[in-house]
Amino acid sequence: MAEVTLKEIGVLMCVVVLCYWNSLFCGFVFDDVSAILDNKDLHPSTPIKKLFQNDFWGTPMSEERSHKSYRPLTVLTFRLNYLFTELNAVSYHLLNLLLHAVVCVIFLKVCKLFLDNRTSLIAALLFAVHPIHTEAVTGVVGRAELLSSIFLLAAFLSYTKSKGSDNSIVWTPIAAAVFLVAVATLCKEQGITVVGICCVYEVFIAQGYTLCFLCSTTLPLLWETAVQILLGKGSIPYSLLQTLLKLVVLMFSTLLLVVIRVQVIQSQLPVFTRFDNPAAVSTTPARQLTFNYLLPVNAWLLLNPSELCCDWTMGTIPLIESFLDVRNLATLLFFCFLGNLVIYSVRYSGDSSKTVLMGLCLMVLPFIPASNLFFPVGFVVAERVLYVPSMGFCILVAHGWKKLSSKSNRWRKLSWIFLALVLFTHAVKTLNRNWDWESEYTLFMSALKVNKNNAKLWNNVGHALENEKNYEKALRFFKQATLVQPDDIGAHMNVGRTYKNINRSKEAEESYLIAKSLMPQVIPGKRYAARVAPNHLNVYINLANLIRANESRLEEADQLYRQAISMRPDFKQAYISRGELLLKMNKPLEAKEAYLRALELDGMNADLWYNLAIVYIELKDPNEALRNFNQALELNRRHKLALFNSALLMQESGNPKLRPEAKRRLLTYVEEEPHDANGYFNLGMLAMDEKKDLEAEKWMKKAIQLQHGFRSALFNLALLYSQTGRELDALPVLEELLQYYPDHIKGLILKGDILMNQKKDTKGAKKCFEKILEMDPNNVQGKHNLCVVYFEERDLFRAEKCLVETLALAPHEEYIQRHLSIVRSKIMALNAAGQTTLPAGAQSLPEGQENHSTGKKKTQFEKLKEEKDIPKMNPSTKRKNKGQVKTKSQHEKNADKEIKQKSTKEIKDIENKRVAALKRLEEIERILSGE
Repeated sequence: MAEVTLKEIGVLMCVVVLCYWNSLFCGFVFDDVSAILDNKDLHPSTPIKKLFQNDFWGTPMSEERSHKSYRPLTVLTFRLNYLFTELNAVSYHLLNLLLHAVVCVIFLKVCKLFLDNRTSLIAALLFAVHPIHTEAVTGVVGRAELLSSIFLLAAFLSYTKSKGSDNSIVWTPIAAAVFLVAVATLCKEQGITVVGICCVYEVFIAQGYTLCFLCSTTLPLLWETAVQILLGKGSIPYSLLQTLLKLVVLMFSTLLLVVIRVQVIQSQLPVFTRFDNPAAVSTTPARQLTFNYLLPVNAWLLLNPSELCCDWTMGTIPLIESFLDVRNLATLLFFCFLGNLVIYSVRYSGDSSKTVLMGLCLMVLPFIPASNLFFPVGFVVAERVLYVPSMGFCILVAHGWKKLSSKSNRWRKLSWIFLALVLFTHAVKTLNRNWDWESEYTLFMSALKVNKNNAKLWNNVGHALENEKNYEKALRFFKQATLVQPDDIGAHMNVGRTYKNINRSKEAEESYLIAKSLMPQVIPGKRYAARVAPNHLNVYINLANLIRANESRLEEADQLYRQAISMRPDFKQAYISRGELLLKMNKPLEAKEAYLRALELDGMNADLWYNLAIVYIELKDPNEALRNFNQALELNRRHKLALFNSALLMQESGNPKLRPEAKRRLLTYVEEEPHDANGYFNLGMLAMDEKKDLEAEKWMKKAIQLQHGFRSALFNLALLYSQTGRELDALPVLEELLQYYPDHIKGLILKGDILMNQKKDTKGAKKCFEKILEMDPNNVQGKHNLCVVYFEERDLFRAEKCLVETLALAPHEEYIQRHLSIVRSKIMALNAAGQTTLPAGAQSLPEGQENHSTGKKKTQFEKLKEEKDIPKMNPSTKRKNKGQVKTKSQHEKNADKEIKQKSTKEIKDIENKRVAALKRLEEIERILSGE
């Protein structure tokens, strides 16, 4: 066997780069989204062992919704990409390009086993530029094909060295081959087919048997030997024994890998629908005729890759339901041609027949798992599964070219022209095809040019437009999908979801009801795993989520959730959504049971632990809530909502020991959400609790910078200034607050207090308090402070009348009674002196008193309430992509809704200490989130 030269490697590398350089500008499209963007197995926080417990898409193999694609080593390479560049698509595409180049080099080495150097290079070049490979190379998930091919070819090359110079068995290459087969299978399932290639090589190439020799000599010899052994009179010839021994080792290793693979999928085949593979659920003879017709379809794609499509499911290839269908002729011609090649390859012993045989083996055997002939798969045609079969095809084409060019000079020239034309056109087609994979929109639009009968393609274009928030245009594509495939449940669900996104709830409900009518009728206690795709059950979830916005239809929504659970008792999403609804219905105990059931199905789901924590908050059990928050953070250290709300829970507990951890979590939260003002605001509140005024000021300013008009941050910053003797700094902050919220009563009170005590602006303070009473005539604090203004204006009679009215509003407030008695005593003293008003500058009451926190003079009768606006947890929920539901924090919705909770503390005796009673009001903003 000739070695691969550096020149040949350089040529192949250059060709691959020229054909695939533009793939580096493509993003994550189609299946890449599920395998890369949505796959938590790529994250460093996920234990490595999960890669060997989950399928290719990150779904546990034990779940029925699992695709059962077990490719942990491929996922491991994705994880390495993520480790270095996270979700930078360039690195993923670059590695695919390099792997394709490696495959081309190894394939060249394999070709040199059966072809001369020049022909081998031609075969490798044909393979390098073939357009059918764009899905495997430019599509990131195609890496499974690339890795499996590397180890498949390496296993074959290793096995070819198992025959010693003296015809003895060399076991090391065999052991290496078995190991490489296992590795190839862990990259993609078709890797195991190399064992069949090795067996064919052993019999027909290594041992040199032909079909005629086997029939005329070997088989009779085996029969005679077996009889003699049974009679105890003979033994197996040594050469035949060696061959049988090697074949037994190969078959035993294959059987072992198959057993392990069956154990991994837990003896369950994946659940596919008739939309994925219509022929798989068809009756005889349509099933057999269609599956056999798919073989010439795949062969034609190799021969003429002019019209390529990323998705061949649903109605792309209509079923062949009759023997009279003209397409059966293509099937017949294909099998005739293939049969002739097989007979030629096994009948004769020349080098040409051996080359044809190995080309056929590489083309046929790796394709068998995807052929639908022995078991159904989840697709009709998939271009990426032709990656390895195309190797055999390229060997046959190169061998045919060699035969043609070895004839006359005329044929030689024509063969070179033809070869140059094929290489050039294929390279250009590959280069142009790569641009189709630039985005999901370009990919699926290019597919629609080839095939307009596939509803899935119309749906996927709609999804791409939906992701760009172009709902109106997306709706047109989704509707077209329902016209192409009227019984497509997913298409009707897409129409409903889009109507919901454009606030057309009535039409959305109608579409969901159509989708629901296409589902099987519910039979209590019966499961539908084999009849209904798990994602189709989301029609119940989506419809329930839609109608539960109407408070009068909550029970109807709950019935839909229970209906979904009755169809699949292990439908985790139904329990999650029902738990959210039960919280909305104020049934926290039932919600708790729903979440606990969901946790039984998926105990490693951080979102579920988070939602359960919300339930415990509703149950007034903060300790258990904090424990569940911590559990969520153990599973996902950077779970943003758990970080935020657990920090608030710690802060509200009042336990100083928890403040450092609360601060750490909030700092982590703002790392994850640097543009969320709520994180900085709560850091400021925490600093205020710890009396770190400068730090609190920094965080409050940051929050206001990110969210102009942040009500709570503006007021508390002003309050911070007033408490630290910086009342004049507080005034512009209060002006900004009142510009956004002119009805902010506590802001008006604080502003009036500062104007009264610091600016001596009695008129300005009076306007503030009068405005409060315009909005709330029964506001005791505002009215009491207005009484103070009257007193400062030396209008004692008006002050007396004002205090009487205030006392009527709060008859149990002792300080108002005392203030009223003081005013009356001053009035009596003035009457006795023959005066009607206080002289200018006179002080009838004790001197101005000091605020305990600022040391500044305050009006005797003032009663100021301080507030903290702390966002709290909320059981509202928001749906994520792919059906994932997560309870969201309150700061994501309804920022204008506040629930006030008062806590009053008498500071000192007003009369004796001459200090204004300072009551602190904690105002809690509950900002609900939702879809």
